[in-house]
Amino acid sequence: MTQGCAAPAQTARLPATVDLSNEAVIQGTVTRDGAPVTNAYARLLDSSGEFTAEVATGDEGVFRFFAADGEWTVRVLAPGGVSVDTKVTAKVGEVATVEVSI
Repeated sequence: MTQGCAAPAQTARLPATVDLSNEAVIQGTVTRDGAPVTNAYARLLDSSGEFTAEVATGDEGVFRFFAADGEWTVRVLAPGGVSVDTKVTAKVGEVATVEVSI
């Protein structure tokens, strides 16, 4: 079942069907005071700042994007007007990990 933006459920475990030899993955966790934030949104912005994608964080506060090689910004939006930007580099064959504490 999907909700909100119709993205699949976001979990900490990378699906077994993902072939990292063909994918660049940007994955992260959003926490507040050490606890996962389940009602936040992660936006993926390209190197020029243009919106590319958005997903809601899952039960573990996790978000995941499949992106092209390059420089990206992950913008986390959370209740209370919280907005945090984090720069990340994606590379095929790797999982770029982003930890966001709000």
